[in-house]
Amino acid sequence: MDFGIGFISTNIMLPILDFFFGIVHSYGFAIIALTLVIRLALYPLSAGQIRNMRKMRITQPLMKERQEEIQKRYKDDPAKQQEEMAKVMKEFGNPLAGCLPLLLQMPILFALFATLRGSPFSDINYTVDLQILPQEQAERIVPQTFSTKPQNIYVDEALHYPIAVFLPGGKMVGVGEKTQLEIQSTAGKTFEQVIPEKNSQALTPKYSVTKGEDRIAVSADGTVEALVPGDATVQVTIPGIAARTGFLFIKALGQVGVTGENGEINWDILGMIIFFGFSIYLNQELSGASGGGAANGQAQQQQTINKITPILFSGMFLFFPLPAGVLMYIVMANVFQTVQTLILMREPLPENLQKLLDEQQKASQGRESLPFEKKSNKKKEKTS
Repeated sequence: MDFGIGFISTNIMLPILDFFFGIVHSYGFAIIALTLVIRLALYPLSAGQIRNMRKMRITQPLMKERQEEIQKRYKDDPAKQQEEMAKVMKEFGNPLAGCLPLLLQMPILFALFATLRGSPFSDINYTVDLQILPQEQAERIVPQTFSTKPQNIYVDEALHYPIAVFLPGGKMVGVGEKTQLEIQSTAGKTFEQVIPEKNSQALTPKYSVTKGEDRIAVSADGTVEALVPGDATVQVTIPGIAARTGFLFIKALGQVGVTGENGEINWDILGMIIFFGFSIYLNQELSGASGGGAANGQAQQQQTINKITPILFSGMFLFFPLPAGVLMYIVMANVFQTVQTLILMREPLPENLQKLLDEQQKASQGRESLPFEKKSNKKKEKTS
C-alpha cells in the first residue's frame, strides 16, 4: 500500500515534469521548476505550520505555567483537572495542531521524492526470484505467468511507459530447462517496440544474478538456464536516460554517493550535503528554534540539539546516499522553506499574541532576551 504516492507520481508529478522539460529542454531546470510548483502549491499548508509554531513559541511558557498550576490545584480531582486543561488548550491552542499541515503534505512530498528517484534520473531495477526444481518435480508444476510490478520508464525525452518484466512459464523452472525474461509495456508491446531507434543502445537492459550464481546462468538477451536445484534471483536493470546527464556544477543527475567507484570525492554531491545542513541550521534560527522563553538550562539544551540536528541529517546522506537529482530537489526545497520562514516570521503578530509577547519581554528584563521575536523590539523603540 503506497497511500496514493504512485498515483500522484504518475498522474501529477510526471506530467508537470514533462511539461517543463518541453519548455526548457533540460532535466535539471525541469527538476527546479517541478520543485517550485509543488512548494508553491503546499505554501498554505506549510505557512499554517510555521504560524502555529510561532504562536506556540510565544504561548508555551505561560501555557506550561498554567498547566502546572492546574495539576497542583486539582491533583485530587482528575475530572476537574481535565476540564481546566481543556480550557487552557482552547485558550492557547493545541500544540499538535501544527502537525496536521505536515501530515497532509507528506504524500505529495513522498511522491515527488519517488519521482526524482525513478526514471529518467536513475537506473531502474527489477527483481525476479526463481525456484529451480529437479526435472521430475518440475514436470508436475502447472506453469503460471509471473510479472513484476510495472515501473515508469523514460524511453525518450518526455516519453515514458509503464514497463514490467514477465516470465511466461512462471518462476519455477526445472533443471536443464531454459526460460526467457521478457520486458514489456502493460499494453503488451515489447520493450524493443517502444524504444526509439536512437536510444536502443543507451537503453539496453542488463541482467545479473544477485543470488544463486551456481544455480542459474543468464545470457545477455535475458535467457535463463537452470543448472542446479535451489533458489536464485535475477536483477534486470534498465538505464535511466538522464542518469548520466550533467547540470550546472553537477556531473550526473543519477550519480550516487560522496565517493566514486575509484574512491574519488564527488565534490558536487558533498557541496550539496554541506549546504543542506547549513540551510537546516539557518531555518532553525529563523523559526526561533533556539529555545526562546524557556529556562536557561532548557535553552542551552535546545541550542545543543539544534547544532547537532543539521550534522545528523547531513551525515545521513553519507550512509544512505541519494542520486544527485534528488539531493538537488532537497536543497532547493530547503531554500524555499527558509525564504518562506523568513517572510512569515516578519508578519505582524495578532493583537492578543503581541500583548502576551510584550508581557513576557517585560518580565524578562535583566535576563536573556527572547531571540525568537526580535522584530518586536523595533515596535517598542517606535512607541518609546
